Amino acid sequence: MATLPNALPKLVSDPTGGTLGLALPPGKLIDTTDDGPWPEPLLWHAERAAATGDWAGVEPARRTAGLLPLLIDVGGGQGGPEGWELMPDEVTYPGDHDPEDVLAEYWEECAADEAEGGEEGAGAEWPGLAAVPVSGTARNPNADELAAEIADFIVTDGSWLKEPRLALVPARRSADIPAAVGWSGPLNHENDVARLCAVLRSWEDRFGIRVVALTFDQLIVSVAAPPTTREEAEAVAVEHFAFCPDNIHQSSEPGLGAYAEHLIDQEIWSFWWD
Repeated sequence: MATLPNALPKLVSDPTGGTLGLALPPGKLIDTTDDGPWPEPLLWHAERAAATGDWAGVEPARRTAGLLPLLIDVGGGQGGPEGWELMPDEVTYPGDHDPEDVLAEYWEECAADEAEGGEEGAGAEWPGLAAVPVSGTARNPNADELAAEIADFIVTDGSWLKEPRLALVPARRSADIPAAVGWSGPLNHENDVARLCAVLRSWEDRFGIRVVALTFDQLIVSVAAPPTTREEAEAVAVEHFAFCPDNIHQSSEPGLGAYAEHLIDQEIWSFWWD
């Protein structure tokens, strides 16, 4: 996978990140993968609990070092990222995949499975990508500012992550973060997370998403331009169904129609793969 030069090794001799314009708390560099140590650290994360303002505090790293902020959860059954079975050697480059082709392939697989079960809205033909919700874009023009607000909300709300930690990841853009660390959360759905990151790149462009948090098997993104009408939400729900079928299958109100209702004006999207 094509990546930026990795600035994380500098934190070995400069643990506070002063040369990068940062003032980091005590933390650790993670190079643990499913196949043994990676040649360079995949991410850094703080050893203390994340707090309000942490995300905004590391924003300079985006410009000075190509390091992007992220929240991770170290409180799940698998612990922190050392136990997440990271697989960077299995990842391709997100830019090598066409997001619509990826979603169409997933959709065809899901539609074939659901046709037998009569899933509402699961047709045999891929309907195409959802249009950009122009009204939503005007309401939330700054995706990075919203990401910081959502990160603070997740940290203070307490229901999203058990033990949140601030992390930094070397990545070209927020959508590439799962691929940059070799995240294997969607392994039961997709072996190469770069294909999902290609979709995330498209969502960055159309909906202003930013990857805000990762757990062992959950992805949380902020959404600066969410769908604002039922029609827009139904089109986005189709993409979510292809991207993460478990979001619909495991919902307390199964079906694409019910799922779409929850997407209207929703500034947080969460995905979980069983």
